[in-house]
Amino acid sequence: MSDLFDLHKKRILITGSGQGIGYVMAQGLAQYGAEIIINDISAERAEQAVMKLRDEGAVVHSAVFNVTDPNAVTQAIDNIENDIGPIDVLFNNAGIQRRHPFTEFPVQEWNDVISVNQTSVFLVSQAVARHMVARGKGKIVNICSMQSELGRDTITPYAAAKGAVKMLTRGMCVELARHNIQVNGIAPGYFKTAMTQALVDDKEFTDWLCKRTPAARWGNPEELIGAAVFLSSQASNFVNGHLLFVDGGMLVAV
Repeated sequence: MSDLFDLHKKRILITGSGQGIGYVMAQGLAQYGAEIIINDISAERAEQAVMKLRDEGAVVHSAVFNVTDPNAVTQAIDNIENDIGPIDVLFNNAGIQRRHPFTEFPVQEWNDVISVNQTSVFLVSQAVARHMVARGKGKIVNICSMQSELGRDTITPYAAAKGAVKMLTRGMCVELARHNIQVNGIAPGYFKTAMTQALVDDKEFTDWLCKRTPAARWGNPEELIGAAVFLSSQASNFVNGHLLFVDGGMLVAV
């Protein structure tokens, strides 16, 4: 049982991991022995992330591709499988946020949010799962959100996308579990990241958040590593179709 959470010999692809939560998870998973594949749409950002992780002793590669482009996704996944090696674990982490009142939300920005936060999960998972099915094993972890369950002003498309990813997680589980593939989700609460920095700096919002959350604080990105390790390791081999909320208790409080 001592190697229950050991990730040595696990090769993990994390989309959108050149920065933010994806990068922090890459750091944490590497510390447990995983070989990491950094994905980003920016070659410069991906390379900087790779260099920093290598300086920390990680075994890491970069795969630069647009997760919303079906042809680019298929080609990139085939290249990874052929040139780097089989993908044991996929983290669908890439995401963007746009904020507008619902009645004024631009259609193009709706399309952008849905494409990156929802459609990319389908595209990358489908390409990776084809290889996993052929091998008879694998793990897919979708980064969901509090907004998979709750709505909030000005981010209706984001909530719609994250709610869809929740159900995509469950649907994929139903179809892929018979092939020894576990598909689960991590649903972060409110974490201090570049995407939320404006809210962190807003004293009124932070005061509200601390009162609303039983833990009475923002989450730190490093606090997602434990959930990521669990869902990547053999410790979760019979966990499937599950959303693991890492939210300081926010979802259960009224």
